[in-house]
Amino acid sequence: MYNLSMSTTSIANARKNFSEVIATSEREAVFIERRGQRAAVVVSPEQYERMMDALEDAEDVAAFDEAMAQEGPNIPWDQVKADLGW
Repeated sequence: MYNLSMSTTSIANARKNFSEVIATSEREAVFIERRGQRAAVVVSPEQYERMMDALEDAEDVAAFDEAMAQEGPNIPWDQVKADLGW
């Protein structure tokens, strides 16, 4: 599902070899460090989209779980669809 490989490089090296950082990010995440601390990460657009989709799915599940835990009157699904014009 996800490629968990990663590389690490310094900001100075990333600046000097930016094309290489981009090429590497197509295969794995590239962490860029400043003074030995992670400052940024470069990932491919495809991996970014997968991560954002997974985050949105997780947020949807959390919202669903929260809604299901609420007590009180419920609105039947058929009524919701009718109210929305579906």
